[in-house]
Amino acid sequence: MSKSTKRELRSTRDAFGETLLDLAKENSKIVVISADLAESTRILPFAKKYPERFIEVGVAEQNMASVAAGLSFTGKIPVMASFGVFSPGRNWDQIRVSICYNDANVKMFATHTGLSADRDGATHQSLEDIAIMRALPNVKILSPCDFWEAKRAVKAAFEIEGPVYVRLSRAKTEVITTPQHSFKIGKMRIMEKGEKIALVGTGTIVSDGLNAAQEINKKHPNTVRVINCPTIKPFNIKDLLKSLGGIRKIITIEEHQIDAGFGSLICEMLSEEREKYLISRVGMNNEFGESGSFEELKKKYRMDKEGIKKIILDKIKNE
Repeated sequence: MSKSTKRELRSTRDAFGETLLDLAKENSKIVVISADLAESTRILPFAKKYPERFIEVGVAEQNMASVAAGLSFTGKIPVMASFGVFSPGRNWDQIRVSICYNDANVKMFATHTGLSADRDGATHQSLEDIAIMRALPNVKILSPCDFWEAKRAVKAAFEIEGPVYVRLSRAKTEVITTPQHSFKIGKMRIMEKGEKIALVGTGTIVSDGLNAAQEINKKHPNTVRVINCPTIKPFNIKDLLKSLGGIRKIITIEEHQIDAGFGSLICEMLSEEREKYLISRVGMNNEFGESGSFEELKKKYRMDKEGIKKIILDKIKNE
């Protein structure tokens, strides 16, 4: 990864909208269902171009999941799009029973996850969706780090037979991959080389971690390795061990509650290995958010570059 000082800012929800439109041209089975958030979730262009394949259920996320499951049984490929706090936040039972229990071929896209609903406050900030979704059997969970990886994750979701949940952000975040980067379910990518501490992250917070690691590596060369994990489920423990390359000190980063989230997943997986790992978790620490700009909130809850840098430097000092 090149040491770029200024990167392009693009939203993963925009990548979803663009890619969905492209896929719909080739696949007439794709049907999109909205719960009164077509513009915000970037499915409005699809609705305008393919009105006969667009269903607006209104503010009824539970109905949206049930309709999606029913459509999948007729051979359609239903797409559910809403804010993460509403879907799976308000329709988890329907996702569990109608979609996952039946292994229905439904694609679930959640925008405005993490703190990216920023000024809408705690009620709209989806900080628990990884926890509630990763407990469900049959579902695949993808969490792309930036615009280009989101495009590839959306395409991958449609190549899978069965339920898929894709976690997306409202905010424009740094682009740290390229259109040429490959994407494969379960595969991780080393974004920065280092040999002493591994920063393991998922979602758009990976860019903050990458910036923190690159600044530290300028003063402490070859110290921090950054590993991007866009697949939360199925989780590939063999690829994680390969990516760690023997590093035992780990910091997980996620824009989500640390309880039952991505960091917990890493702890669970590594606890079954024979080696001993020292793991710290960065994320929301058992509290709700508040209203503010995306950058203000990340700073307050220590999920920005500086907050992550402090955790890394503390680990270096305690060696």
